[in-house]
Amino acid sequence: MDITSLLPADLFAGQVVFITGGGSGINLGIARSFAALGADIGICGRSAERLEGASAELVALGARVVAEVADVRDYEALERSFESTRSALGPINHLVCGAAGNFPCPAEALSPGGFKAVVDIDLVGSFNASRAAFEQLRKTRGTILFLSAGQAYVPYALQAHVGAAKAGVDHLMRNLALEWGRFGIRCNSVAPGPIEGTEGMRRLAPTDEAFHKRLRAAIPLGRYGTVEDIGRAAVFLASPLAAYITGTLLVVDGGQNLPGSGPFTELLLEAAKGSS
Repeated sequence: MDITSLLPADLFAGQVVFITGGGSGINLGIARSFAALGADIGICGRSAERLEGASAELVALGARVVAEVADVRDYEALERSFESTRSALGPINHLVCGAAGNFPCPAEALSPGGFKAVVDIDLVGSFNASRAAFEQLRKTRGTILFLSAGQAYVPYALQAHVGAAKAGVDHLMRNLALEWGRFGIRCNSVAPGPIEGTEGMRRLAPTDEAFHKRLRAAIPLGRYGTVEDIGRAAVFLASPLAAYITGTLLVVDGGQNLPGSGPFTELLLEAAKGSS
Protein backbone atom coordinates (compact mmCIF):
# COMPACT_ATOMS: atom_id res chain seq x y z
CA MET A 1 0.00 0.00 0.00
CA ASP A 2 1.34 3.42 -1.01
CA ILE A 3 2.00 5.42 2.15
CA THR A 4 0.64 8.56 0.47
CA SER A 5 -2.79 6.92 0.49
CA LEU A 6 -2.58 6.96 4.30
CA LEU A 7 -0.77 10.23 5.05
CA PRO A 8 -0.40 13.59 3.25
CA ALA A 9 2.32 13.56 0.60
CA ASP A 10 3.68 16.84 2.03
CA LEU A 11 3.69 15.74 5.68
CA PHE A 12 7.47 16.22 5.97
CA ALA A 13 7.92 18.87 3.28
CA GLY A 14 10.76 21.21 4.18
CA GLN A 15 12.14 18.79 6.78
CA VAL A 16 15.39 16.84 6.81
CA VAL A 17 15.70 13.24 7.97
CA PHE A 18 19.10 11.67 8.56
CA ILE A 19 19.39 7.88 8.70
CA THR A 20 22.53 6.01 9.74
CA GLY A 21 23.00 2.77 7.87
CA GLY A 22 20.55 4.17 5.33
CA GLY A 23 21.99 2.45 2.28
CA SER A 24 19.97 -0.77 2.50
CA GLY A 25 17.40 -2.92 4.24
CA ILE A 26 15.04 -1.60 6.89
CA ASN A 27 16.84 1.72 7.07
CA LEU A 28 16.45 2.35 3.34
CA GLY A 29 12.79 1.38 3.67
CA ILE A 30 12.41 4.02 6.37
CA ALA A 31 14.15 6.56 4.14
CA ARG A 32 11.77 5.76 1.28
CA SER A 33 8.75 6.32 3.53
CA PHE A 34 9.99 9.73 4.62
CA ALA A 35 10.97 10.69 1.06
CA ALA A 36 7.51 9.73 -0.24
CA LEU A 37 6.04 12.14 2.32
CA GLY A 38 8.14 15.10 1.18
CA ALA A 39 11.28 14.90 3.33
CA ASP A 40 14.81 15.53 2.16
CA ILE A 41 17.18 12.77 3.22
CA GLY A 42 20.69 12.41 4.56
CA ILE A 43 22.15 8.92 4.77
CA CYS A 44 25.45 7.45 5.79
CA GLY A 45 26.98 3.99 5.73
CA ARG A 46 30.20 2.12 5.07
CA SER A 47 29.51 1.11 1.45
CA ALA A 48 29.73 3.81 -1.21
CA GLU A 49 28.10 1.47 -3.72
CA ARG A 50 25.04 0.90 -1.52
CA LEU A 51 24.74 4.61 -0.77
CA GLU A 52 24.83 5.41 -4.48
CA GLY A 53 22.01 2.98 -5.23
CA ALA A 54 19.95 4.19 -2.28
CA SER A 55 20.40 7.82 -3.32
CA ALA A 56 19.06 7.07 -6.79
CA GLU A 57 15.93 5.47 -5.29
CA LEU A 58 15.31 8.41 -2.97
CA VAL A 59 15.88 11.04 -5.67
CA ALA A 60 13.34 9.19 -7.82
CA LEU A 61 10.82 9.77 -5.02
CA GLY A 62 11.45 13.50 -5.19
CA ALA A 63 13.88 13.93 -2.30
CA ARG A 64 17.04 15.94 -2.23
CA VAL A 65 19.71 13.58 -0.90
CA VAL A 66 23.08 13.82 0.77
CA ALA A 67 24.94 10.51 1.08
CA GLU A 68 28.19 10.27 3.02
CA VAL A 69 30.48 7.32 3.64
CA ALA A 70 30.83 7.22 7.42
CA ASP A 71 31.12 4.58 10.13
CA VAL A 72 28.97 5.33 13.19
CA ARG A 73 31.90 4.27 15.39
CA ASP A 74 33.82 7.29 14.07
CA TYR A 75 32.40 10.35 15.83
CA GLU A 76 34.29 12.86 13.71
CA ALA A 77 33.06 11.21 10.51
CA LEU A 78 29.48 11.54 11.75
CA GLU A 79 30.04 15.20 12.58
CA ARG A 80 31.26 15.80 9.04
CA SER A 81 28.25 13.95 7.59
CA PHE A 82 25.79 15.98 9.64
CA GLU A 83 27.50 19.23 8.72
CA SER A 84 27.44 18.32 5.01
CA THR A 85 23.73 17.57 5.32
CA ARG A 86 23.05 20.86 7.13
CA SER A 87 24.98 22.83 4.51
CA ALA A 88 23.15 21.21 1.59
CA LEU A 89 19.66 20.63 2.97
CA GLY A 90 19.27 22.54 6.23
CA PRO A 91 19.31 21.43 9.86
CA ILE A 92 18.26 17.90 10.73
CA ASN A 93 14.67 17.52 11.97
CA HIS A 94 14.65 13.78 12.51
CA LEU A 95 17.49 11.35 13.20
CA VAL A 96 17.12 7.59 12.72
CA CYS A 97 19.86 5.56 14.43
CA GLY A 98 19.64 2.46 12.29
CA ALA A 99 23.20 1.23 11.75
CA ALA A 100 23.55 -2.24 13.29
CA GLY A 101 25.58 -5.43 13.25
CA ASN A 102 24.49 -9.01 13.83
CA PHE A 103 25.56 -12.60 13.33
CA PRO A 104 24.44 -15.79 15.09
CA CYS A 105 27.02 -17.17 17.51
CA PRO A 106 26.84 -19.24 20.71
CA ALA A 107 28.11 -17.29 23.70
CA GLU A 108 30.87 -19.84 24.41
CA ALA A 109 32.27 -19.30 20.91
CA LEU A 110 31.78 -15.53 20.78
CA SER A 111 35.07 -13.66 20.82
CA PRO A 112 35.52 -10.49 22.88
CA GLY A 113 36.16 -8.67 19.61
CA GLY A 114 32.92 -9.94 18.08
CA PHE A 115 30.93 -8.90 21.14
CA LYS A 116 32.58 -5.48 21.18
CA ALA A 117 32.00 -4.91 17.47
CA VAL A 118 28.22 -5.30 17.81
CA VAL A 119 28.05 -3.15 20.95
CA ASP A 120 30.19 -0.49 19.27
CA ILE A 121 28.07 -0.35 16.13
CA ASP A 122 24.64 -0.58 17.76
CA LEU A 123 25.03 1.15 21.12
CA VAL A 124 28.08 3.37 20.85
CA GLY A 125 27.11 4.26 17.28
CA SER A 126 23.63 5.29 18.43
CA PHE A 127 25.09 7.54 21.11
CA ASN A 128 27.62 9.00 18.68
CA ALA A 129 24.91 9.87 16.17
CA SER A 130 22.60 11.34 18.80
CA ARG A 131 25.33 13.44 20.36
CA ALA A 132 26.71 14.64 17.03
CA ALA A 133 23.21 15.67 15.85
CA PHE A 134 22.17 17.25 19.15
CA GLU A 135 22.75 20.90 18.30
CA GLN A 136 20.80 20.61 15.05
CA LEU A 137 17.96 18.70 16.74
CA ARG A 138 17.79 21.25 19.55
CA LYS A 139 17.39 23.99 16.94
CA THR A 140 14.57 22.13 15.15
CA ARG A 141 13.03 20.57 18.30
CA GLY A 142 13.37 17.31 16.43
CA THR A 143 13.07 13.59 17.04
CA ILE A 144 15.38 10.61 17.37
CA LEU A 145 14.28 7.11 16.44
CA PHE A 146 16.39 4.14 17.54
CA LEU A 147 16.20 0.73 15.88
CA SER A 148 15.82 -1.86 18.61
CA ALA A 149 14.99 -5.58 18.45
CA GLY A 150 13.13 -8.27 20.35
CA GLN A 151 16.50 -9.47 21.64
CA ALA A 152 16.56 -6.34 23.83
CA TYR A 153 13.84 -7.69 26.13
CA VAL A 154 13.61 -11.43 25.33
CA PRO A 155 16.70 -13.68 25.50
CA TYR A 156 17.49 -15.47 22.23
CA ALA A 157 20.02 -18.23 21.72
CA LEU A 158 23.08 -17.22 19.71
CA GLN A 159 22.26 -13.54 20.27
CA ALA A 160 23.89 -12.56 23.58
CA HIS A 161 25.88 -9.76 21.92
CA VAL A 162 22.85 -8.34 20.11
CA GLY A 163 20.61 -8.54 23.17
CA ALA A 164 23.15 -6.65 25.28
CA ALA A 165 23.62 -3.98 22.61
CA LYS A 166 19.93 -3.43 21.89
CA ALA A 167 18.97 -3.38 25.57
CA GLY A 168 21.56 -0.64 25.94
CA VAL A 169 20.09 1.21 22.97
CA ASP A 170 16.63 1.20 24.53
CA HIS A 171 17.93 2.43 27.88
CA LEU A 172 19.91 5.15 26.10
CA MET A 173 16.69 6.14 24.33
CA ARG A 174 14.85 6.52 27.64
CA ASN A 175 17.66 8.51 29.21
CA LEU A 176 17.79 10.91 26.27
CA ALA A 177 13.99 11.24 26.29
CA LEU A 178 14.23 12.18 29.97
CA GLU A 179 17.13 14.61 29.58
CA TRP A 180 16.43 16.16 26.20
CA GLY A 181 12.69 16.61 26.51
CA ARG A 182 13.35 20.10 27.85
CA PHE A 183 14.84 20.94 24.46
CA GLY A 184 11.72 19.69 22.68
CA ILE A 185 13.52 16.57 21.41
CA ARG A 186 11.43 13.38 21.43
CA CYS A 187 13.19 9.99 21.52
CA ASN A 188 11.60 6.60 20.79
CA SER A 189 12.55 3.11 19.61
CA VAL A 190 11.05 0.69 17.10
CA ALA A 191 11.65 -3.05 17.51
CA PRO A 192 11.04 -4.86 14.21
CA GLY A 193 10.24 -8.55 14.05
CA PRO A 194 11.41 -10.76 11.17
CA ILE A 195 11.46 -8.55 8.07
CA GLU A 196 11.48 -10.33 4.74
CA GLY A 197 14.21 -9.69 2.21
CA THR A 198 16.65 -8.07 4.63
CA GLU A 199 20.29 -8.87 5.32
CA GLY A 200 19.40 -9.54 8.95
CA MET A 201 17.06 -12.34 7.96
CA ARG A 202 19.62 -13.78 5.55
CA ARG A 203 22.21 -13.88 8.32
CA LEU A 204 19.96 -15.37 10.99
CA ALA A 205 17.78 -17.74 9.00
CA PRO A 206 18.73 -20.48 6.51
CA THR A 207 17.34 -20.46 2.99
CA ASP A 208 15.37 -23.66 3.65
CA GLU A 209 11.70 -22.87 2.96
CA ALA A 210 10.59 -25.41 5.57
CA PHE A 211 12.32 -23.26 8.20
CA HIS A 212 10.48 -20.15 7.06
CA LYS A 213 7.15 -21.93 6.90
CA ARG A 214 7.53 -23.04 10.53
CA LEU A 215 8.69 -19.60 11.65
CA ARG A 216 5.80 -17.82 9.93
CA ALA A 217 3.42 -20.26 11.62
CA ALA A 218 4.88 -19.26 15.01
CA ILE A 219 4.09 -15.56 14.41
CA PRO A 220 0.54 -14.68 15.55
CA LEU A 221 -0.14 -12.63 12.41
CA GLY A 222 1.18 -15.50 10.27
CA ARG A 223 3.60 -13.54 8.10
CA TYR A 224 6.94 -11.78 8.04
CA GLY A 225 7.00 -8.01 8.19
CA THR A 226 8.03 -5.73 5.35
CA VAL A 227 10.30 -2.72 5.32
CA GLU A 228 7.16 -0.69 4.62
CA ASP A 229 5.69 -1.85 7.95
CA ILE A 230 8.68 -0.37 9.76
CA GLY A 231 8.70 2.74 7.59
CA ARG A 232 5.09 3.48 8.51
CA ALA A 233 5.89 3.11 12.22
CA ALA A 234 8.88 5.43 11.83
CA VAL A 235 6.97 8.23 10.12
CA PHE A 236 4.18 7.96 12.70
CA LEU A 237 6.61 8.45 15.59
CA ALA A 238 8.26 11.41 13.84
CA SER A 239 4.96 13.03 12.89
CA PRO A 240 2.69 15.41 14.83
CA LEU A 241 0.41 12.40 15.42
CA ALA A 242 2.96 11.31 18.04
CA ALA A 243 3.65 14.78 19.46
CA TYR A 244 3.17 13.59 23.08
CA ILE A 245 5.01 10.28 22.71
CA THR A 246 8.59 10.04 23.98
CA GLY A 247 10.61 7.41 25.80
CA THR A 248 8.55 4.64 24.20
CA LEU A 249 9.48 1.32 22.60
CA LEU A 250 7.08 0.48 19.76
CA VAL A 251 7.17 -3.24 18.95
CA VAL A 252 6.38 -3.99 15.29
CA ASP A 253 6.76 -7.75 15.12
CA GLY A 254 3.39 -9.26 14.24
CA GLY A 255 3.24 -10.60 17.80
CA GLN A 256 6.35 -12.75 17.33
CA ASN A 257 7.69 -12.20 20.83
CA LEU A 258 4.42 -12.68 22.70
CA PRO A 259 5.14 -16.39 23.31
CA GLY A 260 8.82 -15.69 23.99
CA SER A 261 11.83 -16.69 21.93
CA GLY A 262 11.24 -20.46 22.18
CA PRO A 263 9.91 -21.14 18.67
CA PHE A 264 12.61 -19.08 16.94
CA THR A 265 15.37 -20.40 19.22
CA GLU A 266 14.37 -24.00 18.53
CA LEU A 267 14.48 -23.42 14.79
CA LEU A 268 17.73 -21.47 14.95
CA LEU A 269 19.47 -24.18 16.98
CA GLU A 270 18.22 -26.84 14.58
CA ALA A 271 19.63 -24.88 11.67
CA ALA A 272 22.96 -24.38 13.47
CA LYS A 273 23.26 -28.13 14.13
CA GLY A 274 22.44 -28.89 10.52
CA SER A 275 25.22 -26.63 9.25
CA SER A 276 27.86 -27.89 11.69
